[in-house]
Amino acid sequence: MLLRNVGRNAVMAAITSRSMSHHAPNPEKLKATVEKLKNFMVKEVYPVEQMVLAHAKSEKRWTVHPVMETLKEKAKAEGLWNPWVPVEIDPEVKYGQGFSNEEYALLAEIMGHIPFSPEIFNSNAPDTGNMEVLIKYGSEEQKAKWLTPLLEGKIRSAFAMTEPAVASSDATNICSTIRRDGDEYVLNGRKWFTSGAMDPRCKICIFMGKTSDSPDTPVHLRQSMIFVPMPHPGVKIIRPLTVYGYDDAPHGHAEIEFKDVRVPASNLVLGEGRGFEIAQGRLGPGRIHHCMRLIGMAERAIALFCKRVSSRVAFGKPLSEQGTIRRDIADSRIAIDTARLLVLHAARRIDEVGAGKARAEIAQAKAVTPRAVEGVIDKAIQAHGAGGFTDDHPLAYLWSGARWLRMADGPDEVHLEQLAKMELKRHSPRPARKA
Repeated sequence: MLLRNVGRNAVMAAITSRSMSHHAPNPEKLKATVEKLKNFMVKEVYPVEQMVLAHAKSEKRWTVHPVMETLKEKAKAEGLWNPWVPVEIDPEVKYGQGFSNEEYALLAEIMGHIPFSPEIFNSNAPDTGNMEVLIKYGSEEQKAKWLTPLLEGKIRSAFAMTEPAVASSDATNICSTIRRDGDEYVLNGRKWFTSGAMDPRCKICIFMGKTSDSPDTPVHLRQSMIFVPMPHPGVKIIRPLTVYGYDDAPHGHAEIEFKDVRVPASNLVLGEGRGFEIAQGRLGPGRIHHCMRLIGMAERAIALFCKRVSSRVAFGKPLSEQGTIRRDIADSRIAIDTARLLVLHAARRIDEVGAGKARAEIAQAKAVTPRAVEGVIDKAIQAHGAGGFTDDHPLAYLWSGARWLRMADGPDEVHLEQLAKMELKRHSPRPARKA
């Protein structure tokens, strides 16, 4: 069974660790939830995987397969709903299950085996990041309108930040505008790779744009975020975008035009000029969530890899006895466990000091994990021969997701640059104290 040994050492490490955060770990609860989630995946999710994927390739792909809503209700009944909400922002456990980021990493890894499965547990991007924005920064009015239905899984959401006309990896380049007009803001701009916007259940989009072009305004205080109800007469979906040919229906990644979109001023998040502050609070944990799920993808890939080479013969002996194959398997195991430890370390640091002060650890995990997982899946594809490049196996789709995550939520180069700066600063000579 593919899930048999998932995170076997990592689970025990997280359960028995002594965290410096204020969260009191509950090892028995975590153990029980891990086992419950594994069993749910095996009994409920794996059996419908091919049916859901076939629907996503059909003429009805921009609709939601009914089994998804059925599984969501079962997950709620099993107590597997909203496990992603970190206890640091939910100390009274009003929204989630009371897990830390480090503990949730183990659950996200299990969900990562099947890319669509996080939605079943209401733990899918971009909804988790958008809910985190609402929990951390939303007004009571905003929470009532959008947080409650998102937490209940009744609606979906989108996040509009990246733009086709500029290098959006430097968010100061973003040129969409948010202009005040009386009791409203007027939005204009073109966004793309707005994940979630194609979903028929998408009812809210977070839009990032400039509220100031003044040279007197510091560059990192010119951007703001605002909620846009969806659908909206001024919001036009230009087209669904693909990643290596996959359109990820019905969720989708849209190119969107916002033209004279009017929304109430009360939809602004936190205040004008707070966009970068919100983005860092949102993207830090989100980057780690992606990495957590990637580890699960890698575990599935290596399991398929080993199964394949054990059943195929070439040049007079099983592939599993070929030296190059064995080296690839060993390298894959090392890559997975190394990446997992970085991810768990980053998650623990977020629990201990917050995402802002854990930037180095987040950058390490985000730079290493997608590349490591991409390499593991690539080796598994190679072992499957021509079949590895087809949809007869899940590997091509998993590989596209891993490769995409070297760009999503910030490209490798940005994280490596940030990490290098912090390391150089750590080793730079300190100015001498004045006598």
